[in-house]
Amino acid sequence: MSRKRHRSRREFLSASASAAGWLLAGAPGLFGAALRADDGPKKKTLLILGGTRFLGPEIVEAAKKSGWTITLFNRGKSNPGLFPELEQLHGDRNESVKALEGRTWDAVVDTSGYFPRQIRMAMDALKGNVGQYVFISSISVYADTSKPGMDETAKVATIPDETTEKVTEESFGALKALCEQAAEKAMPGRVTNIRPGLIVGPNDASDRFTYWPVRVAKGGEVLAPGTPADPLQFVDVRDLGEFIVKTIDAGTTGVFNATGPVTPLPVGTLLETCKTVSGSDARFTWVDAAFLSKMKVVPFVDMPVWEVPAGETAGANRISNARAIAKGLAFRPLAVTVKDTLAWWRSQPKERQEKLKSGISAEREAEVLKAFRERPKAAAAG
Repeated sequence: MSRKRHRSRREFLSASASAAGWLLAGAPGLFGAALRADDGPKKKTLLILGGTRFLGPEIVEAAKKSGWTITLFNRGKSNPGLFPELEQLHGDRNESVKALEGRTWDAVVDTSGYFPRQIRMAMDALKGNVGQYVFISSISVYADTSKPGMDETAKVATIPDETTEKVTEESFGALKALCEQAAEKAMPGRVTNIRPGLIVGPNDASDRFTYWPVRVAKGGEVLAPGTPADPLQFVDVRDLGEFIVKTIDAGTTGVFNATGPVTPLPVGTLLETCKTVSGSDARFTWVDAAFLSKMKVVPFVDMPVWEVPAGETAGANRISNARAIAKGLAFRPLAVTVKDTLAWWRSQPKERQEKLKSGISAEREAEVLKAFRERPKAAAAG
């Protein structure tokens, strides 16, 4: 249900209640008793496993606007003062989820599951006392990212030791896939597995997207990866939070690639938008993938968001999101995401702003740009 529609419904109910009170004012007997006996619509209850870090607060805000009564379950260590108005249950899901036993919720959103054991523990504690289970997975579940346009039916990654709880670049996606399977096994037909792409926006502690607005805002010559047409995909954390709540509002189940925008975004558009929003004098020097590889500039790490659009990563930033869009996933303008991310970054303490956690360092960037300018003429012509 959209905000507008939800708001209109509230206004209608409010107006109807006022009219009923006026009509019954002169006849408080039988009609008044009947009105008092009606306790109103049943509250819809939501449990969020996590809820106080990056994505969680956006789910909370969207769920509050949609009228959900929310309970948070977490360790109480990340942003402990956040949402004092909500019921909060504390516990370490790696050790015990006893606080969940004997309770009933209409829906559960799991933002903090990484191992199938955690999913099974939660399901055992809830003992079927939930109507819908929404698991936040990842597009990293896919075994092969070489084919553009793959959808939710594509093969997922596997791992030799399914009991491992060591998260590595190789194990992360396979473990998320096992979590999805554990959830579906426990609640067949009542699970929503949401596979986000790179989640971006204000409060992102990883700086994986933040690098670009911040670097471009500094101006000067900027090392730009590949070609301006190379595709990118990511999702604003606020858009993702709203989509998650839409799935529980509608009781939508199944698997969804939650990434955006509607069609892959050219990296040149991202960089030009960062320049426009920040008003900087940035100049982009586009360095081809082969030269970046020669200089050991790592895609997605040194050049955040970007992957080489060929070979084994040809489809990494061209994943189909059609199913999620059909169920309500929507995207705010790129300029808004860039502007809000930059404003958030500038609001951080000075020591936080001293060094980005992602992206190539200024010294390495200058080194690569110098080497690119001085490459042999034959290589430059080619």
